[in-house]
Amino acid sequence: MLTQVFETLESNVRSYSRSFPAVFRKAKGSLMYTDNGDAYIDFLMGAGALNYGHNNDFIKKQLLDYMTEDYIMQGLDLFTVAKSEFITTFNELLLKPRGLHYKFQFCGPTGTNAIEAALKLARNYTRRSNVISFMGGYHGLSQGSLALTSNEYNRKAAGVGLHNVTFLPFENNSGGFDSLAYFEMILEDGHSGIEKPAAVILETVQAEGGVNVASPQWLAKLKAICEKHGILFIADDIQIGCGRSGDFFSFERAGIVPDIVVLSKSLSGYGLPMSMLLFKPELDVWQPGEHNGTFRGYQLAFIGGKAALEFREQSGLEAAVKEKSAFINRFLHEEIATADERIRIRGLGMMWGIDLSGFEDTLLAKKIAQDCFKKQLIVECVGREDRVIKLLPPLTVEQDILEKALGIVHDTLRQHLGAQVSVQATLA
Repeated sequence: MLTQVFETLESNVRSYSRSFPAVFRKAKGSLMYTDNGDAYIDFLMGAGALNYGHNNDFIKKQLLDYMTEDYIMQGLDLFTVAKSEFITTFNELLLKPRGLHYKFQFCGPTGTNAIEAALKLARNYTRRSNVISFMGGYHGLSQGSLALTSNEYNRKAAGVGLHNVTFLPFENNSGGFDSLAYFEMILEDGHSGIEKPAAVILETVQAEGGVNVASPQWLAKLKAICEKHGILFIADDIQIGCGRSGDFFSFERAGIVPDIVVLSKSLSGYGLPMSMLLFKPELDVWQPGEHNGTFRGYQLAFIGGKAALEFREQSGLEAAVKEKSAFINRFLHEEIATADERIRIRGLGMMWGIDLSGFEDTLLAKKIAQDCFKKQLIVECVGREDRVIKLLPPLTVEQDILEKALGIVHDTLRQHLGAQVSVQATLA
């Protein structure tokens, strides 16, 4: 099938299709199939919305069974059996075992809507307007969440000023600057000129920012500062959550309890639109209807989300993810990082980045990703100037497919490095 219809009629705002210009028809597990039947290994996974792979059989069966019975599909925020079962399952399998006591708020269908809800809730509760975000962070592109997002390219499309946010350097991405010491100074110095914030918001692993991983110690210290000064701690677990970090919640490794947790993307288990907040009960200062959305009652998402949690338990997925994470970590450090001392590896769980920002060629990562696509592997580039290759396999990826994909990255990278060496020798 030709791409002409898209290029002629679809808006210029499209992005992923520019990097991966094929027309896809089917998908299963770790693979996507084009209209002519070519199979591609998918290490993009709907930008993290497909943690359980394409068309997971366990989840699909429960979705089909639900639809076959003509059960309710759209319920706004009415009480429904599907919502009740999702809340109960989530609470019993995830929250209670971890000693977490949260209320649920179902938002619009996208993660950015849940970020907007978190901002409104934090500001209403504290009666303060400023929010601390971090350089390299990505929280969405609607107006409030865009104010939290640091990327100049995204921000300049707003059309208006983006206010009430103070940015701090993220750990390991600040040139040695101690951002937490600076944060404490801001809060304790009456002449800092910076308003005491309502909340701090962050991804514990910055995904689009370049796979920047915050250490447990840094996260714990940040949480302690927030507690000392009465500032809410918001964990954006939209992409790194739902099991991708190895634990279901990415903040578990730090032993902290956020005041608000934002979830979306793989929450529904099947790529269906769904987002929600978890927040401490004392924060529930909402008046009826102060934040809503027509599709906060998409019942299939509740069914898929419940099935995903059951699949996670029954398949031993958490242990499998940690085994695969160790394999990826070992491969990247032993086979990729050793190719050149300028390569940096970062990651956690099933999200990894190959940082090529140390090379003079600013397009090197993009060139490698493009050649990987020619070899039928889909990987994207992230970080400053898109100089980090991000690997985002499904949590269920088969070992042989994982090894094949990593082999493609390895061979393609070394081919490009070899070409660079040849060019330099010729110039010399």
